[in-house]
Amino acid sequence: MGEWPAQGVVDFHGRPLPERGEPAGYAAIIAAFDLIVPPPSRMAAISERHHPRSTEAWLMLTPRHRPEPALVSQLVFAFKYEGIDLQVLAALFRAAHPEAIEAIIRMTPTGAFARRIWFLYEWLTGIQLDIPDPGKVRMVPVLNPDQQYGLAEGDPSPRHKVLNNLPGTADFCPLVRKTEALAAFSQKALGVRAREAMGRVRPDLIARAAAFILLNDSKSSFAIEGERPSGQRAARWGQAISQAGVRALSVEEFDRLQRIVIGDARFVRLGLRDEGGFVGVHDRDTNMPIPDHISARHEDLESLIGGLIAYSDRATRGAMDPVVAAACLAFGFVYIHPYVDGNGRLHRWLIHHALATASYSPPGLVFPVSAAILRNIDQYRAVLESWSGPLLPFIEWRPTAAGNVEVLNDTASFYRYFDATEHAAFLYDCVEQTVDHDLPQEVRFLQAFDLFATGVQEVVDMPMAQAELLHKFLDQNRGRLSQRARTKEFAALNDTEVEQIEALYAGTFDQPAQ
Repeated sequence: MGEWPAQGVVDFHGRPLPERGEPAGYAAIIAAFDLIVPPPSRMAAISERHHPRSTEAWLMLTPRHRPEPALVSQLVFAFKYEGIDLQVLAALFRAAHPEAIEAIIRMTPTGAFARRIWFLYEWLTGIQLDIPDPGKVRMVPVLNPDQQYGLAEGDPSPRHKVLNNLPGTADFCPLVRKTEALAAFSQKALGVRAREAMGRVRPDLIARAAAFILLNDSKSSFAIEGERPSGQRAARWGQAISQAGVRALSVEEFDRLQRIVIGDARFVRLGLRDEGGFVGVHDRDTNMPIPDHISARHEDLESLIGGLIAYSDRATRGAMDPVVAAACLAFGFVYIHPYVDGNGRLHRWLIHHALATASYSPPGLVFPVSAAILRNIDQYRAVLESWSGPLLPFIEWRPTAAGNVEVLNDTASFYRYFDATEHAAFLYDCVEQTVDHDLPQEVRFLQAFDLFATGVQEVVDMPMAQAELLHKFLDQNRGRLSQRARTKEFAALNDTEVEQIEALYAGTFDQPAQ
């Protein structure tokens, strides 16, 4: 064991404090036990002042909050002010002797803290401690619902007298802090708003909007990966998106979806990886891997994907916030990166699956989150790197002869227990954009196009396909029919008809004719 952090620290593990202070809680435990884990996205410290300034990266508390330099005091502080950090606790429980944890629990065996730490130790390690029954005490939730998102309906653990509201299992359980921004998003009830808004739209319009949105989301998901699929391939993936939430998750289902995503599999290995994996480039001269992200070890894929599937089931049954659950599932999947190719599109498909399973999306519609992600691609990449970047220094690896990576240390917990707070906030923002912008915009377009097409028929009788082409030309030329269109495709229209159609376009699509 190392030493507890000193006072007057200005930097901890490369992260500057907003003012001089003494790292406390999980930060202190990481230092004292020399834990090899990425620092939590937000840590706590004791300021030297009585009016400290907190930031997104540091919770600064006053000197009266200072815990004693002892494990029990630092753990109580962490639980009270920082919530549950499974990443740090898993590493701590590997480093600490079981008798040390037993001694902490026996100090106050009926207390809420003792019972929570008892449950978490056995839950994370699978080791049963020699602790007597705490007797008749009130059940307490493992996660404080005011601090972190958990199940609204947890499972009682009679042995520990706690309510297990953790959204996942020990194999996979990312957690999300209940920030002010996320709490505000939750209160907006975006799913309810979307269903109510779509409920006021004619069913035929919804069906047409759904078809366009589905194809657009499919194309956007490919575009995020830098691909431009054929129309048939995009439509095939759109069909898979439309079925999200219909089939239960399983490895076989993921394999089926990967086959749809890849299409031509002659040069891609299908199924779960049987070697290492990374996201990045190769050195042109040496073929040496230059990773931006290193995937989970292939030896850990079975338990990680099994845990992810269990998380999906628990989150749905336990009434977890659907958008938060979707973020944990989707970003967890892409960090694990279980396939050689297709991971990004499957990761975004999981968002649709989680929202559909929870009946969050309007019936018959998907939220076009890939389109929103594509509009915010830089922020999306920053969110992805918010965990993969800090993780890289903690992964020991060596290059293989084939230009791949071989991971040398145990990294499974890095993918099981990451903090998905930033990811949930990003996804909520994308969902809000789809509710406030994408869905109503598509409905408005269809309503306007119907008026336009009807008006065109009053000017000149033409097939619907020609009316659609006419609209396309007008849209591309800011409401004016180009000279090329007037001399070729629509040469049959006279000047008066063209003027009437241009005025009709301006009126229905709210765009003044030029």
